[in-house]
Amino acid sequence: MPLYQALILAIVQSLTEFFPISSTAHLALTPWLLGWRDPGLSFDIALHLGTLAALVAYFLRDWLELLAAAWRPGSRRDTEIGRNPRLLWLLALATAPAVVAGAVFHQQAETAWRSPYVMATMLILIAGLMYVADRVGARRRGLGEVSLADALWTGGAQAVALVPGTSRSGITISAGLLLGLDRPAAARFSFLLSTPALAGAALKAAWDLHRQGGIPADMQLPFLVGVLASAATGWIVIAFFLRFLRTHTLRFFVYYRVVFGIIVIALAVFFRR
Repeated sequence: MPLYQALILAIVQSLTEFFPISSTAHLALTPWLLGWRDPGLSFDIALHLGTLAALVAYFLRDWLELLAAAWRPGSRRDTEIGRNPRLLWLLALATAPAVVAGAVFHQQAETAWRSPYVMATMLILIAGLMYVADRVGARRRGLGEVSLADALWTGGAQAVALVPGTSRSGITISAGLLLGLDRPAAARFSFLLSTPALAGAALKAAWDLHRQGGIPADMQLPFLVGVLASAATGWIVIAFFLRFLRTHTLRFFVYYRVVFGIIVIALAVFFRR
């Protein structure tokens, strides 16, 4: 795999994983449009590790505070996380639906649901959900007020992200907005919730790769480039997106998803895929 391909795919992964526009659809379409070979399992793991590293690095202070609040409730009440000592356990509970869905529907997600028509449909449907959530959400609560019901609903939404084209961040941010969280809080909760899910996906993929004999020799340098580039780009995208949501709506991403979904359908019809 040429290094420029590794670099481009890593950047595409980070942009589309953290912006609510579906990384699966973009990563499936990009090599196909450019006539590149499938990068394979080892590079998928590199991208998972890179985006996971970006999440952990950016939210490291939040995770440390979550641990402190969970084990020593009442020790710090001057921050949003400190005011919600159950938040770590709520995140753990909210992760469960995605784990169950992944165990039950993993095969379909990797085969039948990878149809361009499925991806395009989900791109457009979730765009509609994002539009409604952004308009009608109360946007009055922060992380300090996340409840058990919020965690369960958002966790259920994350499970739907198993369907390609959905976007984990898109559907979980929408769920948070509909539940009354403000935009930055909905995004932060979404990113915190995605961390264990990405870690689990990376571990499973790494185990599958180990069973296949490890990283091929010709993929070791592209693997490293993929990890580093997706981690660095991902950190920048997270920082930008959280700042963006303080003063902007999700409308741009809604329009982008609709246009991209229509393009995917047109390409699928034209090339009869």
